[in-house]
Amino acid sequence: MSGEKTGLILAGGPLNLAFAEPFIRKQFYSWIVTADAGLSVCMELSLKPNLAVGDFDTLGRERMEEIRKNTGWEFEVHSPQKDETDMELAVGAVLRAGCRKVHVLGATGGRLDHELSNILLMLWARRQGLSMELYDERNRLFLLEAPEDSGTRFLKKEAYGSYVSFLPLTEQVKGITLMGFRYPLIKKDLSIFENPGLCVSNELAEQEARLFFEEGALICVESKD
Repeated sequence: MSGEKTGLILAGGPLNLAFAEPFIRKQFYSWIVTADAGLSVCMELSLKPNLAVGDFDTLGRERMEEIRKNTGWEFEVHSPQKDETDMELAVGAVLRAGCRKVHVLGATGGRLDHELSNILLMLWARRQGLSMELYDERNRLFLLEAPEDSGTRFLKKEAYGSYVSFLPLTEQVKGITLMGFRYPLIKKDLSIFENPGLCVSNELAEQEARLFFEEGALICVESKD
């Protein structure tokens, strides 16, 4: 939908600056939020965040206070003894800013518990009206949920990488049909317990491919070698 506000979250995980800088420069972001050590990345990229949020246990409180004093930026500081992750806090801030879409960098490639939590958070965010997309130099991850995303088009000229995988985020994803892919499907069910790898490492066989499904939620991973 045109006119929707798109936010950017810089998380504290590993991030290749040579990838991040041109990626960010090509976008227009209405709101920029950093989560904990993502603040350092923001400074290295010469960006001004609208809000820096987190417990700052990774960045360090002393460094955080130094940055706050020298920049005058807005901070939302939390205790390390909290129920939410720093990413959850950042997503909440983006929602409060009225964004309906957010790109997230630095959410993958580090601690696996953090990465899995960030991926699972995409479903919660969608239920709040926010579409999350996670990016790194090799992968783009986003959520698809029936019925609204059934019929999603994938264009070869816009593909983030050569490979497209669909992973179940709900116990079952029913009635998957893949058209225009190297490995097509017709009305197949995808189950976490029975065949979770059924739709891994597919490829577009035509210039345009389509995904249809009847029930459930999927994580789509577009990736490159």
